[in-house]
Amino acid sequence: MSRDWNEFNNPVIEEFRANGGKVKGWGPLILLTIKGAKTGQPHIYPLMAVPYGNSYLAVGSKGGAEKNPVWYHNLVANPEITVEDGKETFTATARLLSGEERERAFTKAVAVYPNYAEYQKKTERIIPVFLLERQTNS
Repeated sequence: MSRDWNEFNNPVIEEFRANGGKVKGWGPLILLTIKGAKTGQPHIYPLMAVPYGNSYLAVGSKGGAEKNPVWYHNLVANPEITVEDGKETFTATARLLSGEERERAFTKAVAVYPNYAEYQKKTERIIPVFLLERQTNS
């Protein structure tokens, strides 16, 4: 399954990097590089870009599927990540949001990408939202 997913993602990743973050037919994207939960190997996932202050949100909608996306488990296991937004690449720490904080963030995500609201209606699970907190260089 992941091999098919990589075959789908690789052209998107290549176009993103070749065109300063733009991919024809897609909305604004970010790329997350996350270590695999089982393998420790880096995996790159294109996600919708949801700016949130000086950081981004990662929304685990998976189109409203019953299960979380594969990257969710990798992010929980390895929250130290790299984010590419087409203009810059930076390290970040992913933090799973809950309660009121998650609700505010999800509302912002829906404002950026309204389909998230429809995806939430399609599934019993609460769609996870991570804050990708930019790490400051010391």
